[in-house]
Formats: sequence, structure tokens, C-alpha cells
Amino acid sequence: MQIDDTVLAKLEKLSHLRVDESKKEEIKAQLSGILNYIDNLNELDTHMLSASFSTLDGGTPLRADTPREKSTVPEDILSHAPEAQDDFFVVPAIIE
Repeated sequence: MQIDDTVLAKLEKLSHLRVDESKKEEIKAQLSGILNYIDNLNELDTHMLSASFSTLDGGTPLRADTPREKSTVPEDILSHAPEAQDDFFVVPAIIE
């Protein structure tokens, strides 16, 4: 499908966008290329594929569920704060 000036004008109106005259030819070419790619995808026969089709044998690989040592990152960060309490920064109240 080719995008012409009429279709581009309709798209501009629907999207509430204005395309600069110097960019119109480039945009028409890009949109036409996108639609041609979609037409190619529509030619694929996917009727025999299930909705959960995957190219990986056995599904998505998962990482091992192993416990980690406790992180010291919060303590390291809060050690630089002027005041901290219960893993939170203490700041002056700004709302009375």
C-alpha cells in the first residue's frame, strides 16, 4: 500500500500533528515501507501455530532459585545520610 498526500493529510488531522512540507515525502516513504512489511507478515500461514508458540525447546529458561546473602547496599547508602531511622532518610517536615 502506498501512502499518498490524501492519506497523509487524514493522518495529520487524526493525530493532531503537523508535518513540515520538507518532511512529507520522507514520512510517506517510511509509512509505505511499514505497511509493506506488515503485508509481508500477513502472508505468513500461522493457522497451525498455537497462541503460546515459542522457538525455544522446553519454554523459557529460568535461572536457579538460590538464596542470596543479605545486601548491604541500603546500609551503605544510609551511612552517608545526616539522619536515618528504620532504613529511611529523616528529613525536615515541609507540611504542617
